[in-house]
Amino acid sequence: MIVDSHCHLDFKELNQNLENILREAENNNISYMQTICTKISTFDKVKEIAQSHKNIFCSVGIHPNDIQTEKLCDHQTLVNYTKHPKVISIGETGLDYYYKNSQVKIQKESFIEHIKASQITQLPLIIHTRDAEEDTYDLLYNSFKEKPCPALIHCFTASKKFAKKVLDLGLYISFSGIVTFKNATSLQEIAKTVPLDRILVETDSPYLAPVPKRGKVNEPSYVRYTTEFLANLFDMDFEKFANITTDNFFNLFTKAKK
Repeated sequence: MIVDSHCHLDFKELNQNLENILREAENNNISYMQTICTKISTFDKVKEIAQSHKNIFCSVGIHPNDIQTEKLCDHQTLVNYTKHPKVISIGETGLDYYYKNSQVKIQKESFIEHIKASQITQLPLIIHTRDAEEDTYDLLYNSFKEKPCPALIHCFTASKKFAKKVLDLGLYISFSGIVTFKNATSLQEIAKTVPLDRILVETDSPYLAPVPKRGKVNEPSYVRYTTEFLANLFDMDFEKFANITTDNFFNLFTKAKK
């Protein structure tokens, strides 16, 4: 049994063929999925997908690249959205200084509101960080001094130093298909340093399809290839490693039910 901890089933690349994609996931033993909200304006669609399928959960949040065009959401509004039984997390949120789609000040304000919502609800915070390690860590560290909350760095591509620092804060780390890429040797070395009880797998589909599907539209069934790759990296039996990442998912996202 494998869980795709982070996918975007509302995105048109997947949504236009959703039932076939979900059938293929089932055929590959992808038993659960979490479809991630990136805009409050599309939350209803994300929620509807989760409501319509017993094995799909969802989040609520605003991606840092979308915050410029979305209305800033205060933490109490986010908390209210989490009352729906299928909403098991907050995000994705965080900081992205690579694309520069949103002003840094607004990104930070939004990230702080998401952190506050997670502190109140104790639902896990799903964090996106790109070219923003120092600010991401500082905001988390200062917030956690007041009150910690469960959290995850999704689609990890940051440095070894950052990995250690967030692990020391108690965060989980999730790996996408990027870890399978031939030129991702440094990321593979970092992956081997993550404690087995703190590692998750994801597709981030429709993006970042793993080898041997690289270049194709990614989908939840492909998380199997990432899981197989990481199992080999850890020199572990595939089924054992898959079960570990599944247990980790439910240990982190405690609102989800097996």
